Amino acid sequence: MQPNILKKLSISIFMLAYTIGYAQLSGADEGGAVLDPTGTVRNFTGYAQITCFDNGNGPADYLEADIIDLSAPVEHLLVNLLLLKGDRAISVSDTVSGDANPSPSIILQGGNGVYLLVVNKTDVGARQFVVDYHCKTATGIHTGTDINVKQFE
Repeated sequence: MQPNILKKLSISIFMLAYTIGYAQLSGADEGGAVLDPTGTVRNFTGYAQITCFDNGNGPADYLEADIIDLSAPVEHLLVNLLLLKGDRAISVSDTVSGDANPSPSIILQGGNGVYLLVVNKTDVGARQFVVDYHCKTATGIHTGTDINVKQFE
């Protein structure tokens, strides 16, 4: 019985190490949830702060992001993404409800520092979404990226 437990533990440790290594290698920064889980709040909004910083790869030049609607299609029910920093802003919508394809990427050039990221939807109804976001250097290299969710209601 003991060798079987060791084998399972070894496989689990390998899979965990592989997953962590893959996430670090890909530079993946994404987060998702369900906007308006009860499906009753028309103006449900998520808000987070993204901090871009030099993690040794160079200073951030811009924040790049897109949004994906993973819910079943509902006509006229779309998810939106807004980025803000200082006196600059840019937004995008996933224009096909529930097709599981991302919106076009948007870029907000604001250097190192705190960016605001806002997600919302166009009508009543729950929407499962994922936002993919990356702080990048002027040459497009992924650099330091942290997130702090401030509101989800």
